[in-house]
Amino acid sequence: MKRILISRTDSIGDVMLTLPMCVWLKDHFIDAELIYLGKGYTRPVVDCFSVIDRFVDWAEIQELPTAEKMSFFHELKADAIIHVFPNKDIASLAKKVKIPLRIGTSHRSFHLLTCNQRVGFSRKNSDLHEAQLNFELLRPLGLKQIPTLEEITESLHAFRVPKVEIPESLNALLNANEKTVILHPKSQGSALEWPVASYVSLAQKLTHKGYTVFFTGTEKEGSLFRHELPENPSIVDLTGKMDLSQLIVFISRCKNLVACSTGPLHIAGFGGIRTIGLFSPRKPIHPGRWAALGRNVRILVKDEHCPDCKKKKTCHCIQQISVDTVLEQIA
Repeated sequence: MKRILISRTDSIGDVMLTLPMCVWLKDHFIDAELIYLGKGYTRPVVDCFSVIDRFVDWAEIQELPTAEKMSFFHELKADAIIHVFPNKDIASLAKKVKIPLRIGTSHRSFHLLTCNQRVGFSRKNSDLHEAQLNFELLRPLGLKQIPTLEEITESLHAFRVPKVEIPESLNALLNANEKTVILHPKSQGSALEWPVASYVSLAQKLTHKGYTVFFTGTEKEGSLFRHELPENPSIVDLTGKMDLSQLIVFISRCKNLVACSTGPLHIAGFGGIRTIGLFSPRKPIHPGRWAALGRNVRILVKDEHCPDCKKKKTCHCIQQISVDTVLEQIA
């Protein structure tokens, strides 16, 4: 194996939970070049793991004429491709350029025609964590062991915060108060969310205890809730103010982060700060599948045995997690 192509073209949190698998690959194929095929906006988190030798932006390839796509894939000279996130177009390209080993889940019909190694497992019904499930796809490479979450957490030593400058005004705020909390209320629709009103109430209680509170998110997310933020010098709206690399650095320099199941939650977990995740117990969005990984992670659910969640009914019990319960985890 000289070159292994890992394909996962979805969001930040999903990508981060694929990276421990990449560390495992590098440990077992020391001399192999690992090429990560993903969406360009996720590159900063991939670059935090030095085991990845090259990043390829699928969005750029996707726009090329078919002949140029094939030429690009052919020039990668990959010996294997692992379709962690199934994509019909990528699977077809991999077959057309005759990548020798093409691994994918057996639960996608198009893999019957495009993959020569299909692994049978169910993500939706499994009790394994998402990071563990990714290891199932390594079986055709002879790596049949599924590591424990403790073993996966050990692999997070490979995570490196980028050497990127953040605005001097933020440096000043971080240096002025060691008691800092990031609140990240939104998830771009990827998870059930704790109410913004609860985040605001939490922020007010934290400032009374001497904390500086930072609200983060995209500009679009900020437009949904910044009008609800109280005027308080200790509550700072940073939505839309940083790119992803800067956000990673900023998270690493704070003491606490509170969020639902979303990318910044995983960044905080990997970075080792106190990470408080707010979850519903309903499968397949439960913390058993999507909890942040790291040694300083706390997970909160209102009721692990919520009857509506057990029946997979629409349930918003995450909204019933009390502000004081979250406050206790911080203070």
